[in-house]
Amino acid sequence: MKSRSDIIQVDRLECRISNYDWAFEKDRAQDILGHWRACTQRNPSLYDGRILLAQRIEADLSDAERVLRVDFFETSFSAFMAWRDFGWPDKTIFNCFSQAAVCAREGAFLLGEMGSDHSNAGAFYFPCGNPDLSDVRPSGAVDLRESLIRELREETGLEAREGQEARDWIIVFDGQRAACIRRFDWPVAHTALKKRVDAFLAAQSQPELSGVVFLKDPAALEQISLPPFMKIYLHSAFRSAAGMNFRSVQYKLPSVT
Repeated sequence: MKSRSDIIQVDRLECRISNYDWAFEKDRAQDILGHWRACTQRNPSLYDGRILLAQRIEADLSDAERVLRVDFFETSFSAFMAWRDFGWPDKTIFNCFSQAAVCAREGAFLLGEMGSDHSNAGAFYFPCGNPDLSDVRPSGAVDLRESLIRELREETGLEAREGQEARDWIIVFDGQRAACIRRFDWPVAHTALKKRVDAFLAAQSQPELSGVVFLKDPAALEQISLPPFMKIYLHSAFRSAAGMNFRSVQYKLPSVT
């Protein structure tokens, strides 16, 4: 297996919902409950909804069409929070989610700062969210593209159809996180985009983001709170813009049958 941090390109995501009995959620139910109570005391706005985590991820890069296959299962947000905050004790499970990488005409990327009510308050991300049951289709497929389109709209007011959508996905593996990133190039300047998003956020009674910034200088990545997988993607994107080859390697995670 490759290192715990890696990046690949794929042409297609093949995601589905599966039945899975998560031992961590059952065996540590009391710990999860206690942790959730402590979290909601600090942040009463947290909501214990149902989300999807991945119990199997496999990248197949051997054929002409490169595919990332993911098997999701349903769990509670409180169980996810405990698993994350306890240091990811079950290494067979992955937090797999999609993100919209909005890039303005000058090559500057939109980053949103999570609001005070968010579980990651103060951190900067591309618009994203954990997939949930609304992303599951009647066939059992999980639609991560529609998930990122919804999150982009809800967090910024931007419609994905306004940008030029990349054909491929960039997948960043960072420990137990698997960020599935789709780039959207907007044909307008970042100043105009920021003005539009700022107006959208100002009109919201409880915006998910406290604000947005646009970055195109790699040095600026160390000046804000960015999770490692965001830095991995942005450094690779900036290298690609400078004419350097985008790194694409085989990465295969352990499967759970």
